[in-house]
Amino acid sequence: MAPEGNAPVAVIGAPLDLGAGRRGVDMGPSAIRYAGLDERIRSLGRDCIDLGNVQTAVAEATPEGDERARYLEPILSACERIADRVELVAGERQLPLVLGGDHSIALGTLAGLRAAAGEPGGVIWIDAHGDLNTPQTSPSGNVHGMPLAAALGLAGDGFAHEGLALPAVDPRRVVLLGVRSLDPAERVLIRETGIRAITMTEIDRIGIERAVLEAIDRASGSGFVHVSIDLDALDPEVAPGVGTPVKGGLTYREAHLACEDLAESGLVGSLELVEANPILDRENGSAAIAVELAASALGQSIL
Repeated sequence: MAPEGNAPVAVIGAPLDLGAGRRGVDMGPSAIRYAGLDERIRSLGRDCIDLGNVQTAVAEATPEGDERARYLEPILSACERIADRVELVAGERQLPLVLGGDHSIALGTLAGLRAAAGEPGGVIWIDAHGDLNTPQTSPSGNVHGMPLAAALGLAGDGFAHEGLALPAVDPRRVVLLGVRSLDPAERVLIRETGIRAITMTEIDRIGIERAVLEAIDRASGSGFVHVSIDLDALDPEVAPGVGTPVKGGLTYREAHLACEDLAESGLVGSLELVEANPILDRENGSAAIAVELAASALGQSIL
């Protein structure tokens, strides 16, 4: 069940970049905060409680481990700390807003929501990528391409961790929105599990609002509904400050309409913004867009 519409927003920073192939997303939480996140949330008439950042390891002082899932153990440890904070916040009827960092942090967010709810939930995964690889199928070994498979309990025994409640989501309530870059094994997993993948091609055909309304209908149910926004879902012309840009993404207005529809549904109980990379950005513009999307998802409207 989602928190009340005016519930306090609890910001949790997760400055992790061990799951990505390019450095810099560890600065994402700071960039998003610097872009005025607290002020924007308070302008909506909601309290904003910033819980700071969870502790994360840095690549320079951390063994890489298995090249098929690099830095997996320190990533799982960070995800456990994220899960603990998310579970606490959700249990207090606050809305968790998790700032990444690379997308591997979503495993911690989803595990924390599952622990708080006592059952798996649904997720709307707004992303250019599926993040459904496993150590056996990943072409890169980067864990930020695996968190959704892990949250489904399908990434293998290496992701089993005492502090992470898995599986955290029901595949029938998982929607990929805006996807346009999938690896072969991800396509197979989508077909086998019944995950709904709404590609950019389909959005071009049916329109963003129809796509989002279907996503809301599909993800709704008991437990929780989480929205995870990878900034690379937007076209690189709109949000250049991301590590893995893919041409042909959501426009500025499409992304805002999606978030506005999500807010109007009243079903969203948690939110995540990941993969903002200030090193690759222009004047912190992508982080500023992240703040604007968060505001739309939290209820901001023109009138």
